[in-house]
Amino acid sequence: MLRTRNTLYLLFSVVLALVIAGSAVPQNKDKKEKKEYPGTPTIWSEPTDLESRNLLLGNGGEQMKPDLTHVTFIEEKKTGWSKKYRVRDGSGNEWMAKLSKEAQPETAANRLVWAVGYPTEISYLVPSLTIEGKGTFQNVRMEARPKTIKRTGLWQWESNPFIGKREFQGLKIMMLMINNWDMKDDNNQILATKGGTSEDALLYIVSDLGGSFGKTGGALSRSRNNPDDYVKAKFIQKVSGNTIDFNYGGKNKKLFENISVADARWLSQYLGRLSDEQIKDAFRAANYSAEDVNRLAAAFKERIRALAGVAG
Repeated sequence: MLRTRNTLYLLFSVVLALVIAGSAVPQNKDKKEKKEYPGTPTIWSEPTDLESRNLLLGNGGEQMKPDLTHVTFIEEKKTGWSKKYRVRDGSGNEWMAKLSKEAQPETAANRLVWAVGYPTEISYLVPSLTIEGKGTFQNVRMEARPKTIKRTGLWQWESNPFIGKREFQGLKIMMLMINNWDMKDDNNQILATKGGTSEDALLYIVSDLGGSFGKTGGALSRSRNNPDDYVKAKFIQKVSGNTIDFNYGGKNKKLFENISVADARWLSQYLGRLSDEQIKDAFRAANYSAEDVNRLAAAFKERIRALAGVAG
């Protein structure tokens, strides 16, 4: 009996040791995978060249445009509302192709957010794209995945290095300007340039802007890429003392409860420098019809005027 007990005890000890060792492996692995990236946290930079920024091409310019001569499929990304394929273009560069009605509003929003100093993804709208083995798709947003940029993880709206700073408040107002109701942390990214120089930056960006240019609201009432809804949507409800009450009914509504007249004044000085043609170019870049370009640009311009009116 004693021998049996000793044998069972020994077996139990061995099993327990194996379980503990096995559970320790992924923990140690996770610790090894966590990496700190050098760079200065950056959410905004002074747009000294604002008046000359090309909103047709965006921050990637002509040189970063995808080579569409031969586009091949790599894999499907199965997260988020939109269908997305990782693809390789004719020059060997990799892109994330978004195949949904979010492609157009995201492209236009990307241009306008970048125009006033906020870092954004490098992206282009391709009116018709053939992906080998997958078919031909209309209005595809191509988002660059350059080897010089590392996607280091998400950042949170309610916990980041910029809380309370004017440029962070300005970013929130920009989300209201474009009626982006999908204000969840999963849509944010921190981008790091590879290397160890003092010039490296950790760019805090809103990566997914697809829930824009419709109307905000609940799951049944909100819309995306709906020019009619955007044109009709109210922008500012009222001003109470030094606080602006915006017409917003999307996700993370609490984010917009502390925006001041001074915040509006700060952003207005940059929005007011955009020309009518620059604003139209943002929507032309997204392949909207001529009629919708004019309607969306006029509605965005009206929001600039409304914000400036509040700012005084």
